Amino acid sequence: MADPSQSIGQLKIDRNAPKQGSSLNWLFIVGGLLLVAVIAWLLFGLGGGSVAVETDVARQPPSAAAANSVLDASGYVVARRQATVSSKVTGKVLEVFVEEGMSVEKDQVVATLDDTTQQAQLAVAIAQAESARAFLAEINAQLRNARKELDRIRDLAGRGLASQASLDAAESLHDELSARLGTGRENVGVAESNVALARDALNNMTIRAPFAGMVVTKNAQPGEMISPISAGGGFTRTGICTIIDNDSLEIEVDVNEAYIQRVNNRQRVSAVLDAYPDWRIPAEVIAIIPTADRQKATVRVRIGFLERDERILRDMGVKVSFLNASPQAPETPAVQGVMIAGAALRSDGGGDFVWLLRDGIVERRSVELGGPRDRPQVLIQSGLVIGDVVVRDAASPLTPGQAVDSN
Repeated sequence: MADPSQSIGQLKIDRNAPKQGSSLNWLFIVGGLLLVAVIAWLLFGLGGGSVAVETDVARQPPSAAAANSVLDASGYVVARRQATVSSKVTGKVLEVFVEEGMSVEKDQVVATLDDTTQQAQLAVAIAQAESARAFLAEINAQLRNARKELDRIRDLAGRGLASQASLDAAESLHDELSARLGTGRENVGVAESNVALARDALNNMTIRAPFAGMVVTKNAQPGEMISPISAGGGFTRTGICTIIDNDSLEIEVDVNEAYIQRVNNRQRVSAVLDAYPDWRIPAEVIAIIPTADRQKATVRVRIGFLERDERILRDMGVKVSFLNASPQAPETPAVQGVMIAGAALRSDGGGDFVWLLRDGIVERRSVELGGPRDRPQVLIQSGLVIGDVVVRDAASPLTPGQAVDSN
């Protein structure tokens, strides 16, 4: 039997024995550290650490006209002349020849309705008119014969060769045919009127543009019913399309009645469309509507454009500046350059510059000032154009070519 003390002795750890796996462990540790470093470089060195910035957009400086404003207001572009084209009668739409945005001329056909019934009614009216004319020709021939017979009877009665009864009968027949001739002529007139009415009803099935303009809405499609009045529980259209005259576009604004004394007829106005904030359109007051809105305490003012442009569309939002009515004031030249936030302007030994942002990368752009620098908004005379994006504030110092996050 083995000695238990020897077995217990085998369980001792020999601390002087060589460590077999120490070098392998160190290799794993170094590799892990390198992997962590690579991942950190990929995350923070390739864009994950881009600097957060606030931006501003270079815009057109205010004009001298805007500085001369005595009152500002906002409104909408409206069409003074517009019409929803419909039919005079109820009918089914056969064809529609217009689309939104299409220009039309006066009396151009925009749609046609089913005219089968009107064609038949016109044919009947024409046939009735022909019948009335034939009956009139027949009465006219009978009257000519009766007139000749009356002349013969009168001649014979004058010579005593015909009785008074024969003369009276000839005169009665002549008078009767004369009356029937008048009736026949009236019948022909009525028949021709019926033909004209039938033609008019047929023409009503062709819908034409009342004036030259542009189609802005198309309301009906082939196969739908159309009526000049609302009917059919919502399944009947009341118009084919809406046409506006672009030459009649104007601005309508509501001016607070407390400031209406600043507005005068023919007063010059500077208008800016919301869609084109850098485009100032010359205009003038057309009329001041002589009534006030008691609910809003405003007076409506109509303003006409002095320049026409296809970019001006109906229902566009517009801001207007009523200008000082100094007569024959010389126009001040437009201010050159762009406006940016004063915080975006920077300076160093190389002069004034801004950080220009393009595709998420900043670049240094030297600029030339056109006015004072210690203002919330500064004028840049050269170096930038309208629409350029510049950095107003950054979370950390910037360097050329650095990636930034402008969100």
